Amino acid sequence: MRILISNDDGIFSDGIRALVEGLVKEHEVYVVAPDRERSATGHSLTLHRPLRIDEASHLSGVKAAYSTDGTPSDCVKIAIGAILKEPPEIVVSGINHGPNMGCDVMYSGTVSAAMEGAIYDIPSIAISLADHKPKDFISAVAFIRTVLNHIKEIKFPKRTLLNINVPALPLSDIVGVEITKLGIRPYNDYFEKRIDPRGRTYYWLAGEAMEEDELPGTDVFAVRNNQISITPVTIHMTNENMLPELKEWSKQIKI
Repeated sequence: MRILISNDDGIFSDGIRALVEGLVKEHEVYVVAPDRERSATGHSLTLHRPLRIDEASHLSGVKAAYSTDGTPSDCVKIAIGAILKEPPEIVVSGINHGPNMGCDVMYSGTVSAAMEGAIYDIPSIAISLADHKPKDFISAVAFIRTVLNHIKEIKFPKRTLLNINVPALPLSDIVGVEITKLGIRPYNDYFEKRIDPRGRTYYWLAGEAMEEDELPGTDVFAVRNNQISITPVTIHMTNENMLPELKEWSKQIKI
């Protein structure tokens, strides 16, 4: 299978190296990834300056590997639009250092790279290991290899990706796979105010995920209970349940 790999932790991250090593023996692998960490960049694109690309030689076994000075979304877009001679059969983004669950997907560069593949109607997967300082990626690599062996059995709806989160545990301690919806996973954001050496004020965004109760069936609940979560995520953000009410409400508006 012809696979395009990207991520948001950068082309030199341990997660992308582990993913490549786990897939190159069975698949035709291409890599286009940021030249540095681009976490929490969301689905941003680079429009006001040129994108630079450099060939990368540290990922053995790949058909080709490049780094860019752009965002994860840039990487997938330029790979499909300019670098690869043929479009990939699947896009895999990861393996991310840390979870991407609930509201995380709105900001995640990892998910956004997969979303860019989904925009092209290419089956796409974002995979994350639920530990910000992972010791190894063995379980995540083993699982994504299994998923890819069965991926052609899934009919992907248009503009839809699979978002996978793997607990940072040995496979023997993972109790199963759960098909989930997105949880909430809010953050207690705060801004730390500081003064730079020239006397100017700046703010540093901080905060942590709040440990709130999540309902069964969500990605957060599954991972907390040592399950792998798989969530179908779509770019179609219209709240269709609200459309009838809004249509009635709009009749009162006179132009």
